[in-house]
Amino acid sequence: MRNFYKFTPLKKTPIWGIESWMISGVAGNETPVCGNSIAATINDLVREQKDRLVGKANYQRFGDEFPLLVKFIDAKKDLSIQVHPTNEIARRHGKGMGKTEMWYVMESAPEAKLYSGLKMHITPEQYKQMVEEGTICDALAQYSVKEGDCFFIPAGRIHSICSGTFLAEIQQTSDITYRIYDYKRKDKDGKERQLHTQEASESIDYTVLDDYRTHYTPRQDESQLLVQCPYFNTAVYDLTEPMTIDYSDLDSFVILIAIKGEGTLSADGEDLLFRAGDTLLLPATTKEVRVEGTLKFLETYVI
Repeated sequence: MRNFYKFTPLKKTPIWGIESWMISGVAGNETPVCGNSIAATINDLVREQKDRLVGKANYQRFGDEFPLLVKFIDAKKDLSIQVHPTNEIARRHGKGMGKTEMWYVMESAPEAKLYSGLKMHITPEQYKQMVEEGTICDALAQYSVKEGDCFFIPAGRIHSICSGTFLAEIQQTSDITYRIYDYKRKDKDGKERQLHTQEASESIDYTVLDDYRTHYTPRQDESQLLVQCPYFNTAVYDLTEPMTIDYSDLDSFVILIAIKGEGTLSADGEDLLFRAGDTLLLPATTKEVRVEGTLKFLETYVI
């Protein structure tokens, strides 16, 4: 069993930009394992290693499906206004898991923006009318964003990434998206993309909050928690000096996502170069990792 696993990203080119699925257990979109391994994909790796890879509680909970999906999203144009269902609603529609996710904004264009949540109270009937009129964006909270900004997007929260934004997305293993509004764009066949107005109406959380941004105080050379929820815990590290991270009491795999800089990871005598754009999986058997270099990265796991 290796100390670090890398995967071949799945590159996708939707009409709005570029997606790189760095780690994915979504059926039909499973990332291949790099290097010499019996396992061909990440879910094969779970079947091979079981709780040694993902942790005892996670294997009991998720079985042979890897529970997280990690993407890099480069929005050249605005994504559709959309929402994701909860687990309960997804199952009601004969789907698998729902989708709760988070965004960590990386180096983006000066004009980068995104939508997250409602800024005004609307009813399901008003929502449908605003979709028909093309005014649904008027009800949404929009944010100018820069590197380091973080947003938690629980299932049910309307959202969209706008042009010029580059970010890392961490989410449940699910590919269910209910498209609310798509600016009347046409696909390669000249047809407007399908909307899911009714399904979205059932999924939307109509609660209005004052602020949807995740606020935190950036710190160097220590772990800074960003998101803690039933589906993933995520922290950011901004290291300027060597650090040893202790995972001996953690019953979970760990994913490390390099945001900026480069460094070296060491575990049980194995060394690996880790640089911006890399995503690594550490098995649940990992006790500790030594990190050296000038490096900013995200750490996420499930407990």
